[in-house]
Amino acid sequence: MKAKPVIVGTRGSGLALAQTTSLLCQLSAACPGYTFQIKVIKTTGDRLSELNSPELPSGKGIFTAEIEQALLRGEIDLAVHSLKDLPVDIGSDLVIGAIPKRADARDVLITREPVASLAELPHGAIVATGSPRRAAQLLRQRPDLHTAGIRGNIDTRLRKLRENPEWNGLLLAAAGLARLEPDVNGLTVTPLPLEQVLPAPGQGALALQIRANDEFHRELLAKVHDTDTAACVDAERGFLAGLGGGCQAPVAASASIENGVLHLHGIAWLNNAPEPRLGDTQGDPQQARELGRALAQQLLA
Repeated sequence: MKAKPVIVGTRGSGLALAQTTSLLCQLSAACPGYTFQIKVIKTTGDRLSELNSPELPSGKGIFTAEIEQALLRGEIDLAVHSLKDLPVDIGSDLVIGAIPKRADARDVLITREPVASLAELPHGAIVATGSPRRAAQLLRQRPDLHTAGIRGNIDTRLRKLRENPEWNGLLLAAAGLARLEPDVNGLTVTPLPLEQVLPAPGQGALALQIRANDEFHRELLAKVHDTDTAACVDAERGFLAGLGGGCQAPVAASASIENGVLHLHGIAWLNNAPEPRLGDTQGDPQQARELGRALAQQLLA
């Protein structure tokens, strides 16, 4: 008897569909005999983006709440989220069933003129970004630079860069570019070292969310779960949780595992301070969340 299709909920943006389609290829290969169908769900964040709202609200989960509600109602079997969009507290009725291997977590600088680093941008250059985290770290590296706010999907942002000759560059996530493969003809894409710009906690990783009591799909998803990625993002999200979870201050973190040891670096601008708090720690990957929380407490002390 053929298994019924697994219904997968996701946002309908080009990037969300691209990353979900790629994931379903992995699942199909790992789970022969099963079929997977995408169900597009529009979120509050999507609606506000379509209205070109000047600012997105600071509430948790504006890109995930409607998808989670559909999961709880049984309309979908699992949800695919960009992990950085998922609140650190997802309640007790839902769990992250699997975290596949992470894509490149770095940010990239996109310019019309060839440059090899932030240092090569001209004095007083204008760089577009919609992220306070990216803006704060950019200005920490180059206080002479200026930032310009920008909204929209990746294609829209690339178009705006081309249409605004006064802008010298644009900051985006490397993972988004790799998954969507937009047209960057005539532009230079420069990955930024983690030593200069740390990513958002969980950036580049996907979260496959299921109902807490759904052992069937938990076992299915285990076939695409990556233990090292999960430990790294657990540490980063533990750091964010330790700072207050929904903290609206610029926060960034990056974890890696080398020779069985987890290394975590974090930075945060707290209480509107002009200078950030930053620190690092290391330890057992199995204690990843606790390591993240401990680093947060270190910065808050």
